[in-house]
Amino acid sequence: MADQPAQTNVLKSLRTWGENSVPPTLLATLIFAQHARPFQPLPMLFPPVLLFSSYLNLSDYKTDAAGITAAWSGLYALLALRRKQGLKNKLTARGVVRGASLGLCAVNVAGCGLAYTFGKREKKED
Repeated sequence: MADQPAQTNVLKSLRTWGENSVPPTLLATLIFAQHARPFQPLPMLFPPVLLFSSYLNLSDYKTDAAGITAAWSGLYALLALRRKQGLKNKLTARGVVRGASLGLCAVNVAGCGLAYTFGKREKKED
């Protein structure tokens, strides 16, 4: 019975994370830092979409923004996990940024997925 409040607190924290506008902006920054030099066109499709998601979130479309962030974070994680990385490369600055972006993708998929699933859309009546 003591686990119930802890689980609820974790789920609430994840949902709050998913309704925030900072995580997609942070992920877009990390993706840009990784793939700008040398320029890689396919991964560079992700930052504009994530920044647009952050804009939607600030425009009070939190549920829709959470769905876009969850979907595109998951897509980027799948794209990034296709490439294998040796242990020696994981300890470089580029490897740390890659690990941080993949970790952020995982948290975004969980938190934004919860926010999208349990989000409420208000119908505006004119």
